[in-house]
Amino acid sequence: MSDKIRQDALNLRKLVREAEAVSDEVLIACARLKQAMVRARQNPDINVDTGQRALMRLTQAEAQALSLSTSLLRVHDELSKVARETMGGDGDGNTVIAQAAVAEDIPALIEA
Repeated sequence: MSDKIRQDALNLRKLVREAEAVSDEVLIACARLKQAMVRARQNPDINVDTGQRALMRLTQAEAQALSLSTSLLRVHDELSKVARETMGGDGDGNTVIAQAAVAEDIPALIEA
């Protein structure tokens, strides 16, 4: 394997992990925001339905963030396959991603 291919592979590995980490941070930030929103509306001076639409929109954003995370896992999986084919599967840094983690069918995941 040429040095250029190895450098490209190392750069891709770094960037995929970076993207996955940012995706995880978005999920954490959304969870913190949701927690703060729910706590804020527990104030006795606030109506119980205050912020409900905002919570629904945040839940939608969380679902989209999770979808992004899953898509990034699929990218990671595909790049791992390319690495095994291109670099001969020397065992150096190959990532094995469970098929259930990148499944297209969400109900199948819930039933599993």
